Amino acid sequence: MVDKFHPDKPRASSAGGLDRDQRSSMLISVADETGALEQVLSEFTRQRINLTQIESRPSVDGRFDIYVNCALTPESKQWQSLIAALAANGHEVHVLEDSWVAWFPRHISDLDDVANRTLDAGTDLSADHPGFQDAPYRQRRAEIDAAARAYRFGDALPNVEYNPDEQRVWASIYLELRGRQERFACSRYLACVQEMERADVLGAHRPPQFQVVSDYLRERTGFQLRPVAGLLSSRDFLSGLAFRVFFATQYIRHVSRPMYTPEPDVCHELIGHAPMFADHDFANLSQEIGLASLGASDADIERLARCYWFSAEFGVLNEAGQRRAYGAGLLSSFGELEYACDGDWLPPEDEPRSPPVFLPFEPDRSADQPYPITDYQDVYFEAASLQQASERMRRFCRNLARPFYARLDDNTQRIWVDRAVRRIQH
Repeated sequence: MVDKFHPDKPRASSAGGLDRDQRSSMLISVADETGALEQVLSEFTRQRINLTQIESRPSVDGRFDIYVNCALTPESKQWQSLIAALAANGHEVHVLEDSWVAWFPRHISDLDDVANRTLDAGTDLSADHPGFQDAPYRQRRAEIDAAARAYRFGDALPNVEYNPDEQRVWASIYLELRGRQERFACSRYLACVQEMERADVLGAHRPPQFQVVSDYLRERTGFQLRPVAGLLSSRDFLSGLAFRVFFATQYIRHVSRPMYTPEPDVCHELIGHAPMFADHDFANLSQEIGLASLGASDADIERLARCYWFSAEFGVLNEAGQRRAYGAGLLSSFGELEYACDGDWLPPEDEPRSPPVFLPFEPDRSADQPYPITDYQDVYFEAASLQQASERMRRFCRNLARPFYARLDDNTQRIWVDRAVRRIQH
């Protein structure tokens, strides 16, 4: 089963040009003597210029390099005055060019510009889709699609009144999966599901509303749901994770084949993904991948997408010598969950296949591992614990050749970066 992201595909330019971070960077070379740094900083104070970053680095020939970011643009008179004053005091000043990077959201409201850039919309069904010739089903999908597209940051999440057929599909899937999950899901997932059931957030009796699930997750780990009409590019999907936002679909699979879906639906999102976002280690792993994706090269986006695939979608843990799933692609799959985690699994006679290969979860390796989208995985990556997976992912992300370091300011819901950048608009 596919998830909401695919490797980036070319898309038409919408706004052209670039936008500019209102900051500038410079490297100041000063003599290695008492008071030199204080003299430089006093000039910023005198000019009433706000420093956003400062870093000193020992240089050669008895000097120090001071790297600074400040809240000015090179075109401002203050900037020119500052450079002249520093030079007059005998300091060497090198103005650094801004980093040009792919556009990325800086505030959580910028996800409004991301959510509707779907590669495949909820109503564009292929000819082999179970609902392709079902006109009422397609109309239903169109209604849910429209609500997702109309959503804007700050709105209440769309409420979907699921009809009796949809409720029966949900109930049959929920009950069938829960039996398998008790055997093959990791302990953290089971604990989160049980708590969500006790809180009446999840259950077989009805598909839960996004607002209820999102409020529950936000209280526990800061994650929240955001409706989306279909598949997003890897870059766009991962950017949401940086804000602890999970793009998710609200439509449900066709009633004729309740145990199969060719795309992520509300069952995959809320039964497979949502419980794990209530776990702090999993939430941190997901956000780490999202932050690393901001402004990353196309090649690194592909590598991060593969890391996400082999962890959040198809990751397994070794718990007391038993393989247990924590990836949503497994937790919401009737057949693949057993295939990956049942050590005694045997292929059906009419569907022969070789047993899968299990490798230790090392992001450097999973980042370069190709994967099938529409078939069972032939390779899985196994971690000793969610904490180990999160720590290894964090180390991998920090070793990438990133154009800047980014973090989310939880109070302002804005991405802070450590240097001036220019975002190339798509």
